[in-house]
Amino acid sequence: MQRLCLSLAGISGLLAVGLAALGAHAALDAREMVQSVAALLGWHAPALIGLGLWNRRQGFVVAMVMALGLALFSAAVLVRAFTGTSLGPAAPIGGTLTIAAWAILAVVAWRR
Repeated sequence: MQRLCLSLAGISGLLAVGLAALGAHAALDAREMVQSVAALLGWHAPALIGLGLWNRRQGFVVAMVMALGLALFSAAVLVRAFTGTSLGPAAPIGGTLTIAAWAILAVVAWRR
């Protein structure tokens, strides 16, 4: 569980840096969307590290919900930025899952 969480943190961090660089060179109409995804992934990479080091089953569940939400949201926004194609409700579902992960963390932090 710990290795998976830390691997997801590494992937989130490397995508954040890569997308930040790509966003700096992207067409103006896509730039803001790409940079938003880069920031979101960058903010969540340390959270995934912490969840991996927390070493509790609940932390692993939170990390998996967070990673799924980030993947759905990021993919939907990037596809829209570069192709103009919508992935339907992927972005709002991904955003909702990411928010839910933070809410679950807030609750499980008080459980034994």
